[in-house]
Amino acid sequence: MYQSPGAAPPYGPRQEYRARRRIPRKRRWLAGALIGALGLAAVAVLGPLDVFSDNGEPMSFNRPGPDGDAEDRAPAGSADASVRMPTGPQAEFRTANTLDDGTKIGVTTLHGKKSGFTGKVWVWAPKEYYEERYRKSAFPVLIALPGGPGYPMNYWMGTDLKLQSTISEMAAQGRSKPFTVVMPVLNPDADHYYDGSDIPGQPKMGTWMSDDVPDLVRANFRTFASRDGWAFMGSSSGGFVGLKQVLQHPDRFKAVIASGPETRPDSPLWRGHEREMRENDPERLAKALAARPGAPDVHIQFQIGTEESGRQNLERFVREYGKGPVKARLHIIEDGDHNAHGYVRGMREASLEAISKVLRAPTPSA
Repeated sequence: MYQSPGAAPPYGPRQEYRARRRIPRKRRWLAGALIGALGLAAVAVLGPLDVFSDNGEPMSFNRPGPDGDAEDRAPAGSADASVRMPTGPQAEFRTANTLDDGTKIGVTTLHGKKSGFTGKVWVWAPKEYYEERYRKSAFPVLIALPGGPGYPMNYWMGTDLKLQSTISEMAAQGRSKPFTVVMPVLNPDADHYYDGSDIPGQPKMGTWMSDDVPDLVRANFRTFASRDGWAFMGSSSGGFVGLKQVLQHPDRFKAVIASGPETRPDSPLWRGHEREMRENDPERLAKALAARPGAPDVHIQFQIGTEESGRQNLERFVREYGKGPVKARLHIIEDGDHNAHGYVRGMREASLEAISKVLRAPTPSA
């Protein structure tokens, strides 16, 4: 049932339903990683045949237009205290993909100062980001996480899934914010799943997501100073990580679209570290947040297809933990399966608009 290198494969942390699947989890993981690697290898071989592509060429997001020559002349500070101008140092981005509207997806290698992990991060800025009227405005950030191994690529950087073009179309319709989309690798290798957490003795993938990746964005892009401009989205294992990050750091992130996720950690790397595993359990985090006086509200938009398992678990989560500041909803994707194409359809139907309603929008100059 693997769809393509850009679709969320039917493997990942599906603990509650694992007994109903015929293929052992490790074998599913390795098979999916192999198929993904073969697909990426094919792209690598065929890519140079496109003589008009500028993939691999240096690029900058500090331009008045996708193909402009003048540097962004936005001042180092802003009269609006809610806007945080790029702090630097500026990362070196190279073109990874180009959309039909001329906007580009750039990629850089991030050496995480706090996690100690080094990995790739892809970023796309909407066309509004380059417009003169928004030169002094912040833009909301959407950290997009893949399913499966999520290494060495983040499949959301491909244009075939139409995540970025969907955001552009819906922003033009007034149904979505024009997000800056940030796409880091999910895991440090393709051999294990790390639950997007700081598992003792392992690479600190929780800190990579919560600190290093946002720090890269703040260094290079105009962002909101508050959590009102920060959200996650993810499919399958990436949905679990986004869900956990929002519940674990409600002071930093306000919303998440979690598509077909598990709701409890289940990496085998937690063995012998049960206390730390409980500290990274979204269900425990949601329960604690709901009981905390004066806790900030978080908005959880679940998605799941009618052709995949897991719906009852998400309905249970919404029923048991969607209380007080934990605002949880579930969107059902008719005829949807456990893949990224279906999840983008769900985002177009309801979920992208739902989180956009609780996040800040860029403000044009007068």
